[in-house]
Amino acid sequence: MKYRTRIQYSEADKALMWERWRQGESLQAIAQLFDRNHSTVGGVLSRTGGIRPSARRRSVLALKLLEREEISRGVMAGRSMRTMARALGRAASTVSREIRRNGGWRAYQASEAEASGLATGQAAEAL
Repeated sequence: MKYRTRIQYSEADKALMWERWRQGESLQAIAQLFDRNHSTVGGVLSRTGGIRPSARRRSVLALKLLEREEISRGVMAGRSMRTMARALGRAASTVSREIRRNGGWRAYQASEAEASGLATGQAAEAL
């Protein structure tokens, strides 16, 4: 028996699976679209109990890119965390945690912090 390589379905592929599943197509019919066994499609659909997961949305509490850029400018200018926090309307602990998680005072960069924040959200969602 020949084993196939593991496939990572794209978001578009998963959307197609969910749409076909909602229309009432069988797992076998959906799997044939991807030239795979029905169990691979079943695995994707069963992770959320056969109910399509809602679209990802960022929490309103999460720092936005503009806020991260302001922190980055503040770090480069040598401003205190409390001064940056006051300007952003955030707690000083939020600014402190953001800087510590993303390289510290010497290495903080807003773009890398933003990418890290998005990746952390995706990792937490996978649990």
